[in-house]
Amino acid sequence: MDLFTLPPLAALLDLSARGLMALTALLAPVAGPAAAAAAVVLVTLLVRTALVPAGVAQAKADQARSRLAPRLRALQQRWRAYPERLQRETLALYRAEGVSPAAGCLPLLIQAPIVGLVYAVFLHGSIAGHANPLLAEHLFGVSLGQSAIAAVSSGVVPAAAAVFGVIVLLIAFVGELTRRLLRPTAAPPLPAWQRTLIASAPFLTAVAALFVPLAAAVYLLTTVTWTLGQRLVLRRLYPPQAS
Repeated sequence: MDLFTLPPLAALLDLSARGLMALTALLAPVAGPAAAAAAVVLVTLLVRTALVPAGVAQAKADQARSRLAPRLRALQQRWRAYPERLQRETLALYRAEGVSPAAGCLPLLIQAPIVGLVYAVFLHGSIAGHANPLLAEHLFGVSLGQSAIAAVSSGVVPAAAAVFGVIVLLIAFVGELTRRLLRPTAAPPLPAWQRTLIASAPFLTAVAALFVPLAAAVYLLTTVTWTLGQRLVLRRLYPPQAS
């Protein structure tokens, strides 16, 4: 069942498509054939700008966690054989110090439905009973509604291979750069599964870009690039505190 056939979601999908078309028309004199892709980039920048306060909260929480790192390590050494007790003691320490362990989740939670909307807009051939004009938009000759997987299944076109290849490599590169440059300087040791998850996160995003329409892949590339820049700035404003 297509959830976007439900009246509230159908209306939201139609509104999103109309908004993107309006931005595309606005940007056409400047961006030319890439106006729709530029509209997706602009939407991403607007969303991330609105989420800057959440990014600041995350930076402050990271700073506080660096200050608490020695005490967190002591808790891990003391209660390592009792995972449930360790979790309770860790949460109690966070509460006592006014630190939210969930800080930084808000940007991800808000962006998930937005990426889903971009995905849906460029996945539907018709919206609100009329043909979807966004599917006629291209970036470097590749339809914004096409995914890398769809391009492969229909016979790889050189343009599609080049465009998706560049985007996927850039997402992986920016993600890995973010991980290396912003590695916690005073964090307590993490379990092996958490270290593996953190190390693989940039590549999981890059893999996801292969399965979504090109427009959604453009969104992902823009947002990971913003994340790198924002976190570098906030790291300077809220540097890890010496333990």
